[in-house]
Amino acid sequence: MADTQIWSERYVDWRGRPATASKHGGLRAAAFVFGVEVMENMAFVSMANNLVTYVSTLMHYRLAKSANMITNYMGTLFLLTLVGGFMSDSFLTRFWTIICFATIELLGLVMLTLQAHFPSLKPAPCSSEQITSNCEHPTVGQKAMFYFALYVIALGAGGVRASLSAHGADQFDEKIPEQRRLISNFFNWYFFSLCVGGLVAVTFVMWIQENIGWQWGFGISTISIFLALLVFSSGFFTYRNKIPSGSPLTRIAQVFIAAIRNRKLPLPTDSKMLYDVCDIETTTVQHTPQLWFLDKAAILDNSAGLNDLNCRSQWKLCTVTQVEETKSVLRLLPIFTSTILTYCCLAQLQTFSIEQASTMDRKVKRFEIPAASLSAISLIILLILAPLYDQAFVPIARRITGHETGITQLQRVGIGLVMSTVGMAVAAVVEVKRKTIATHHSLLDTTKPLPISVFWLGWQYFFLGMSDIFTLVGLLEFFYSQAPSGMRSLSTSLSWCCLSLGYYLSSVLVFVVNRISERLENGVGWLSGNNLNRNHLELFYMVLCILTTLNFFHFLAWARWYKYKDFSQIQRKR
Repeated sequence: MADTQIWSERYVDWRGRPATASKHGGLRAAAFVFGVEVMENMAFVSMANNLVTYVSTLMHYRLAKSANMITNYMGTLFLLTLVGGFMSDSFLTRFWTIICFATIELLGLVMLTLQAHFPSLKPAPCSSEQITSNCEHPTVGQKAMFYFALYVIALGAGGVRASLSAHGADQFDEKIPEQRRLISNFFNWYFFSLCVGGLVAVTFVMWIQENIGWQWGFGISTISIFLALLVFSSGFFTYRNKIPSGSPLTRIAQVFIAAIRNRKLPLPTDSKMLYDVCDIETTTVQHTPQLWFLDKAAILDNSAGLNDLNCRSQWKLCTVTQVEETKSVLRLLPIFTSTILTYCCLAQLQTFSIEQASTMDRKVKRFEIPAASLSAISLIILLILAPLYDQAFVPIARRITGHETGITQLQRVGIGLVMSTVGMAVAAVVEVKRKTIATHHSLLDTTKPLPISVFWLGWQYFFLGMSDIFTLVGLLEFFYSQAPSGMRSLSTSLSWCCLSLGYYLSSVLVFVVNRISERLENGVGWLSGNNLNRNHLELFYMVLCILTTLNFFHFLAWARWYKYKDFSQIQRKR
């Protein structure tokens, strides 16, 4: 009966009745999330990683414009995770949020598949002697259909990503130490599922797109999302669903407004004198001295006529619990900003690393590896490392540190930041070696493959892949566990927003580095030319290496300042 009381707090089953430990949640329910993530990420990666080729070859946009369109699309998609996170925290359960947004994603993929299939919905193919710039341009209607489908997919995929990981973690109770350990395991295997879907996408589905037809490739993605909906819905009876608690942004705004209104009131010497309530829907949260100004929102001013607490305005008086929830959100933001640069480094694997690969020897016996499929190297490495981390590293680290997850979430993120720095240093060394071979063989101005194996790039894929498994999983677990219970989807969305801002930052850095280097080297920027052998990509990598080193110390300062949620102080109301 105790388990029933623990698991039912603020969680309900599919009928809206209190969830019970014997029937709802646990590994059985979380397993559905793993299957859905494999299929959803397969659909997403197979479309996103090769979309620039589709836009340039079938829609007849210039290559530069195509690349810019895809960069904007990817950045927008990950920013839209905030929309899905806000919806699931405020109005819908995470189950129905995922169902709604997956249906939206399915609609967009159906439209994209139809456009790829029917000749009337896309420009006529170019003749063999035409160049893309002289081909028939898409009509206004064809453009409208393409953009609408693309951003409908972005909205749907963003909403699913915002809610899926939080819904899976909701199947465990963080107030029980053994369950907190399972939450950490869940995020490790969630990442493993993500990599499985990505590997299938960059190998099998992308080959289908380029060799059999785009309509078949998009069709596979459409079927994959449809099956993901079926699989996720089949777990309907086993899920424990978090009850939405209203707009979290409103609760945060109330704290700020109340603190400003009460700014002239003196803080009590004893924090126990601050206003709080105890009811079945709340938990007692330990007061923290950080961000003390916000404590003024919880000062009970009897002279202002607030004795009748039932009639109090939440814009004038907030509870300590509400204040501490706001503090916890604010404490997350510096960690969020200090990880963006790491994703800027990871973005290089989908841009300059592919360009490097296109100049190198990609043959394995008679088979030539497509440059765009090189990310499979990183995914294979991650598929090996993810289980090793969960099954080998964590138990060993747990015996050494005594921490239930081996190392803390911020320590895990910090290791990821160090790995990104090492990855950029290694990438610079490999690029120097590649250019040295080009110079030695007098191949600087030719398009012939250089006599250097593409597997030399495997080193930067390895270290940056290590960075991804430590940083992304650490952030997902950190934002989920440290956020208020009513903001967990919105909070985990910050992990994906880091990726979005990393892509945008990469574009900004390329522009800034080019402008500065043009002034230093008589109008020739490090990355301005089309000939990678004449560019100075190794110097750009070294700039990233220096920046990530400085960023690590920035992160370290905030990590030392951060105070983790104290689970031992959380008392459930009976």
